Amino acid sequence: MKLIGKLIKGTTTLAEKTYEIDDSEGTYQDRLEKSFVELCSLLSIEVPMWLTKNTREYVRFRRTSFNADQFFNPVVFERFEIKSE
Repeated sequence: MKLIGKLIKGTTTLAEKTYEIDDSEGTYQDRLEKSFVELCSLLSIEVPMWLTKNTREYVRFRRTSFNADQFFNPVVFERFEIKSE
């Protein structure tokens, strides 16, 4: 599993990182959770709240985005997007 994360402000990508994990490590949900947490660590951001809308978007499109209001502390970007490949 390969997870790509982007920090976006307006139309500008501020940062982009990729995290890849072996597909034999646990269930898909376990791999997604570990990749998501590691990706946030690579981008030096806190882990945002994962809402129902994120689950719906991810299941349907294999991508979702997190707005600034899903973070507990103020952030310098408008959106955090993740995409699975």
